[in-house]
Amino acid sequence: MKRMAVIAFNTFKENLRDKILYNLLFFGLLLIGSALLLGTLTMGEQQKIIKDIGLASINVIGLLVAVFVGIGLVSKELEKRTIFTIVSKPVPRYEFLLGRYAGLAFTLFVNVAIMTAGFFGTLLVSQALPDAGLLTAIGLMFMELLLIVAVAIMFSTFTTPTLSATFTLAIYVIGHCTADLHALGEKLHGGLSKWLINGLYYVLPNLACFNVKGAAAYGSPIEMRYVLTSLTYGAVYTAAVILVACMIFQRRDFR
Repeated sequence: MKRMAVIAFNTFKENLRDKILYNLLFFGLLLIGSALLLGTLTMGEQQKIIKDIGLASINVIGLLVAVFVGIGLVSKELEKRTIFTIVSKPVPRYEFLLGRYAGLAFTLFVNVAIMTAGFFGTLLVSQALPDAGLLTAIGLMFMELLLIVAVAIMFSTFTTPTLSATFTLAIYVIGHCTADLHALGEKLHGGLSKWLINGLYYVLPNLACFNVKGAAAYGSPIEMRYVLTSLTYGAVYTAAVILVACMIFQRRDFR
């Protein structure tokens, strides 16, 4: 546990030195701030526009950090050839991978927290009070990002950074269209196509369950039961993906 904590802390420090994080964070805060200007141009919808743009900015910037930093956690070690030093030490590979994951998860938490503070500050400037629904939406987004990080790390354990990014983004897009996959599978009358579509529906993550941005922006109530169910689903799915990543990483030959 101590070794994992050290790896996680070192990963967090490495991420802090990465200029892309500061660029993305600045861009996210700029988007959130621009919502205030756009809101003043629209009569009667200022607060909703600020909430929509603020939540979308946190989501998009968080996704970019999760994907493009996540795929580099293993690939950078391979490029620098430092992976051979790591695997030669008495540190189990799964501890190394879990430590890297924890470090990036904390990096994401810090980035989301800073953007949330900027978002709430923008709301206060527009004379709108942040409510629990917005925090709920951001919490579910963070759970989604943790899952995406796990997927990115899993792909990075056995393929190139370019393919890892492509596969992870594809999972993200398809994960928000699982309802359409299910509807398509119901319309098919059997055969291999129906089997494949249904297989994808049950295997791929249902990311749509983490999306409550619309309800939060409109101030609609979000049931706590739904939130707890979504968080549990996300945690279980993330743990399963990390387990698969550890198994692949354990068996990989780095020669």
